[in-house]
Amino acid sequence: MSSDKVVVITDAEFDSSVLQSEKPVILDFWAEWCQPCKVLAPTVEEIAGEYENIIKVGKLNVDDNPTTATKYGIRGIPTLLFFKGGKVIQQVTGVKSKAEIKKIIDENLV
Repeated sequence: MSSDKVVVITDAEFDSSVLQSEKPVILDFWAEWCQPCKVLAPTVEEIAGEYENIIKVGKLNVDDNPTTATKYGIRGIPTLLFFKGGKVIQQVTGVKSKAEIKKIIDENLV
């Protein structure tokens, strides 16, 4: 379900992989049982491929990594958090189109 361009993020490596990343980061909060997450996954992978040298794209399974999900108040999934300089600059919940996600990236991250 994940491509080689999408990084799997865990609670243990969240700080080093996301907050201390030199590149902006999009983090997809998801779960195996979540059907909308499965719908969004190919879009996230496409974005990762298109922006691979510009941003880091990661996925965090909320069932396996509840600490980070709780810290950021993730109540519904899928949720995408957009980080720049270690800070959340945008959050979207639910299935969004590739165009909607690219607009957020282009306006806020690049």
